[in-house]
Amino acid sequence: MLSDPLSGMRTSREEDALEAFLRDVRALKKEIRAGLGQEDLDHLERMERWGRTATAVGLLTAWMGPNPISVGGLALGRGVRWMLMHHIGHRGYDRVPGVKPRHTSRVFANGWRRWLDWPDWIQPDAWCHEHNVLHHSFTGEDDDPDQFERNVAWVRRLPKPARYALLAALTATWRQSYYARGTMREHLRKGGKTPTEREVWKQVVLQCWIPYAAYHLGALPMLFAPLGPLAVGSAMVNSALADVVTNAHTFLVVGPNHAGADLWRFDSRPKGKAEWLARQVWGSTNYATGNDLVDFAHLWLNYQIEHHLFPDMPMLKYQQFHPQVRAICEKHGLPYVQESVFTRFRKMADIFVGDASMKQA
Repeated sequence: MLSDPLSGMRTSREEDALEAFLRDVRALKKEIRAGLGQEDLDHLERMERWGRTATAVGLLTAWMGPNPISVGGLALGRGVRWMLMHHIGHRGYDRVPGVKPRHTSRVFANGWRRWLDWPDWIQPDAWCHEHNVLHHSFTGEDDDPDQFERNVAWVRRLPKPARYALLAALTATWRQSYYARGTMREHLRKGGKTPTEREVWKQVVLQCWIPYAAYHLGALPMLFAPLGPLAVGSAMVNSALADVVTNAHTFLVVGPNHAGADLWRFDSRPKGKAEWLARQVWGSTNYATGNDLVDFAHLWLNYQIEHHLFPDMPMLKYQQFHPQVRAICEKHGLPYVQESVFTRFRKMADIFVGDASMKQA
């Protein structure tokens, strides 16, 4: 049984349990890949269409003064672009027969297509290295750039009111204040160089902040110039408010994925592929799952356990094979953690402010 991370000398029974888990995961991966097909592509285009519809609603109402319809539409549309970048950038559709080039990791958000596919605060190449390579290779370890408890250790030393104020500020700004810097720092480190904070922030300003502001707070509002300055100003306000909502939405579904007193962080490298896979379960949590509306609202980040076991699979496959993954975990005694996203956010907040600590192995 694998209810806790294993360390030190393992019994033969524990080794056998790990290997049995590895065999079951590999068999399921083979089954999933054998079923890749047109339904995955149809599903991807449907999710993209929902996001574009939200953006269209936001744009069509952006000139009508500051209003929640425009803010909500623009915010959801930007969140969906994040969702698409996450799964397409992970090569989730590269193996699907008949996939359009624009839905492959080689094309999506690359070069000039950044402004068509994912015009976000984050530089796409920096995101792919920091998230797809480092976070997924070292989940929960000290070399994981997104190891939550370590990253907020300095916050936990502040007065309690300041901790909650910082949590609120982070929720409203995390893409530009945390992730743009973190991904750029790791991007600049790829060549073996250790950049200074000045060098990191210079590139954040040049490659992230200025382009994003020019796109969403400049070019987008100017589309309404023929309607007059009030329309332009309204569009600018709605776009700025939408950015806050997108930050809150994405932080709600991203931040708690690997944080909570019931999840594990790790001080050492795993001893082989089997333990590495088990760590993806020990250190991850799911939210509510089950249908496209629920999963869309969570930006398909509610299948975090499935995603970390099979990061290069289409979104639909997580929904379809979620019961099998849960059954494999239960079969081998792995704790399959699944709770409401709001419950998980509270548990993440407890780590942030120092009211709780993660398990450590």
